[in-house]
Amino acid sequence: MNSSEYLQVAEKALVPIFYEIDTKVKVNLKKVLDAFRRYHVGVHHFASVSGYGHDDLGRQILDRVFADVMGAEAAAVRVQFVSGTHAIACCLFGVLRPGDEMLAVVGAPYDTLEEVIGLRGQGQGSLLEFGINYRQLDLTAEGEINWQVLSNAISGNTRLVLIQRSCGYSWRSSLSIHDIERIIGLVKHQNSNTICFVDNCYGEFIEDREPTGVGADLMAGSLIKNPGGTIVTAGGYVAGKSELVEAATCRLTAPGIGSSGGATFDQNRLLFQGLFLAPQMVGEAMKGNHLTAYVFQQLGYPVNPEPKALRRDVIQAIQLGSPKKLIAFCKAIQQHSPIGSYLDPVPAEMPGYESQLVMAGGTFIDGSTSEFSADGPLREPYIVFCQGGTHWTHIAIALEAAIEAVGLADS
Repeated sequence: MNSSEYLQVAEKALVPIFYEIDTKVKVNLKKVLDAFRRYHVGVHHFASVSGYGHDDLGRQILDRVFADVMGAEAAAVRVQFVSGTHAIACCLFGVLRPGDEMLAVVGAPYDTLEEVIGLRGQGQGSLLEFGINYRQLDLTAEGEINWQVLSNAISGNTRLVLIQRSCGYSWRSSLSIHDIERIIGLVKHQNSNTICFVDNCYGEFIEDREPTGVGADLMAGSLIKNPGGTIVTAGGYVAGKSELVEAATCRLTAPGIGSSGGATFDQNRLLFQGLFLAPQMVGEAMKGNHLTAYVFQQLGYPVNPEPKALRRDVIQAIQLGSPKKLIAFCKAIQQHSPIGSYLDPVPAEMPGYESQLVMAGGTFIDGSTSEFSADGPLREPYIVFCQGGTHWTHIAIALEAAIEAVGLADS
């Protein structure tokens, strides 16, 4: 079969799954609409203030709407967060104190957190340099959470447990809400005071509940991923218990200012609209993930998750097995992106990452992974990670070219 025929077979096979995804989109969109109605969101909330950002009515209502949608006591949605990593770092530095221990329970964290923790780099003010201890529970040989070890892992000074929802650049299953709920239950049974913090990047609106709705004390994510609906230009969020959200925002701004500061620079309309669009955009990305997994498994490549497996985030991994194939795949995606289609992705160093990356990101928002992108570290076994997508039909068009490109790289 040629690439077009592979796609046609996959599209027909996935029709029932696409319908199920649309059903979930409807549930999540209703939550957003209910929150907008509950807080009487109107055009006056699109106005902004300058300077310190005090008394920004739109920002205040957006925080309440976001908290409501996420099932949290409070939230802070801010354009001042540079990235999801920045939002996560603000949470960690806001909550942890010298002598505390942070325990990562899902193996090694995402690459960009290594320097925040202090596993790489020095002299930058990492957690380890501030006297905060770090420990991690490795996954089992099968890439699963070691539930038996976790059930006895919490010590008296384990102040915070880090739960990374998405697989990141590892070949493991991302976490379901049920997994997160089970982790929280085991942790709280050992020490009710240990804070359960979730790195929620790539996971928003995948299921009908969020981590703060099943007991997480605090979570964080990026607005140029799922909750920005592909149109928010920058920023991130934190959500959870009120005092912990305030502690995180005191690291973003300053003690005594916390969540009361931060001008929104006339971005309120985009922030509200992005949240409204988010469930639909996440649904389209999930459809694209299923499609990608289906066709590349048919071509004989290992994929994670499996084609018809329930999605837990908007990331689809394909083990391509060679640097030539990884680069060829990313070039094909770039050539079928709306922006910068004339550019060729080449391996390069990226701030915060250990390995060189090759990245296709022809997106309207620079670095947006809620739009369609593909990247991977240039290290064995040469896995490409596909993320996001505004509509599955765009992903299908790009995949046709990617199939052919990978085939040629193999010859």
